[in-house]
Amino acid sequence: MPTCASSSGDPVRSGARCLDRTSSSSRARPDTFDTPFCAGCNGLRMATLERTFPLSRPRYTGLLEWITTTDHKKIGVLYLYTTFFFFLAGGLLALSVRTQLATPDTGLLTAEQYNAAFTMHGITMVFLAGGIVLYSAFIVGPPMTGWTMYVPLSTRQFMPTNGMDLVILGLTILGFSSIFGALNMIVTIFSLRAPGMTFHRITLFCWSVLVTSFLLVLAMPFLTVAGILLLFDRMAGTNFFAVGEGADPLLWQYLFWFFGHPEVYIMILPGFGVISEVLPVFSRKPIFGYRMIAYSSVAIGFLSFGVFVHHMFVAGIDPALQIFFMASTMLIAVPTGVKIFSWLGTIWGGALRFKTAMLFAMAFIVIFTIGGISGVFLGSVPVDVQLSDTYFVVAHIHYVLVQGALFCAFAAFYYWMPKMSGRLLSETLGRLHFFLFFIGVNMAFFPMHQLGLEGMPRRTFHYPQSPEWAGLNLVSTIGAYIIAAAILVFIWNYVYSILLGNGKPAGDDPWEADTLEWATTSPPQPYNFARIPVVHSARPLKEDVAH
Repeated sequence: MPTCASSSGDPVRSGARCLDRTSSSSRARPDTFDTPFCAGCNGLRMATLERTFPLSRPRYTGLLEWITTTDHKKIGVLYLYTTFFFFLAGGLLALSVRTQLATPDTGLLTAEQYNAAFTMHGITMVFLAGGIVLYSAFIVGPPMTGWTMYVPLSTRQFMPTNGMDLVILGLTILGFSSIFGALNMIVTIFSLRAPGMTFHRITLFCWSVLVTSFLLVLAMPFLTVAGILLLFDRMAGTNFFAVGEGADPLLWQYLFWFFGHPEVYIMILPGFGVISEVLPVFSRKPIFGYRMIAYSSVAIGFLSFGVFVHHMFVAGIDPALQIFFMASTMLIAVPTGVKIFSWLGTIWGGALRFKTAMLFAMAFIVIFTIGGISGVFLGSVPVDVQLSDTYFVVAHIHYVLVQGALFCAFAAFYYWMPKMSGRLLSETLGRLHFFLFFIGVNMAFFPMHQLGLEGMPRRTFHYPQSPEWAGLNLVSTIGAYIIAAAILVFIWNYVYSILLGNGKPAGDDPWEADTLEWATTSPPQPYNFARIPVVHSARPLKEDVAH
């Protein structure tokens, strides 16, 4: 086999070999432990390192193997199933809220039930995780404070139910889990890259996950500590947040939003990485401005800690602080805009293929832009004072945070599920899912802008004083049910194509992509790669390293 050379002309260290994807010898004598090549690599060669490593046997089989596994692929599957379960739970809570607002006179929900429903909906959707501790609050009395759990609403005096304690405890446990998971990601990206995989060669998705992990490590402790202090107030009689005992009424808001606004980017930055992976593949051209996108993610991470006070413009903070944080809020739109223009530059002039993943990725740009524009409005102090706590804010947060992240999640699912399962999802059902979801999202949340401009406050279950709001609320509720129909189509697509095995075989690289995960089998073997790949560029499957 020929010796591989690096891009500088120096031979790769001893042990490196070139694997020819189209050589007749490899076709005649396939090796079970070889990582097969995709047809889209045009006969180019990828360098690998041959190393002997032990293949450990699983300690258990069946359910116990899944519970005790350290295989990152299986852990990822566990995350997917659990988060999707909580997504469905949060979605059902949202449908109950929307049904109540569409028919407020029927008394579907009482005021207490409505407050509990939107509180648990917000907590579930923001964290996309619940767990036994958090959801056991439904048994002993769920909290009715909103997902922000503002003090004094969350103190024992105003929320005496034990469900409030369980929710705080659940979020505290979730905080520790998130910190440990983020540290794992950081260590993995820094220390377990393939040979030759420099930081300017890792995928943009990895860049976004790296920044997200640092945000979690830096921001999540504030929520975790705040939750512990609030538990002490509720259960031990301390007065960290007890305003009646002389505590600062804004302390909880400062601690919560120092975590809460980076949390917005914790949710959306991985989505940015997904879009940066999907668009080049289905545009058939390299990403436009790789380094600009990577560095803009870092800039967003830094700036996200300097904008949290815009959530408190109506809380009576110093006007000088308001001006500073208004400027910083406007500034964070710059690196975000860099990404939008880079994505548009990638699409421009490309040979576009409108697969389902591409449809979701392109729709995300539209949805996120709408949410971003409304966010710039809310970053202005005079506008925010008028629109704070109205449905305009609800519309903004759903366009940016919830629906924006979901479009990215669905794009990622349709893009990587063939690699995970070895089968393609149905494109017909996928397109039906996309169009229903796109229509439903805009029907559900765009009218909320007008409701906010008309002064409808959020967190209200009845509006007898303003019957003119009923029409737009009905439209929003119809949109919510269309979203539910889209999710049912998505579930059936997964069951039909993957679980029942009716999807077409995907092959190793069905999209003719050029990043490293497509160089191995679909689904990957437990050992991932039979030989360790040596990387010479950001597009390792399109490079010819034998030069």
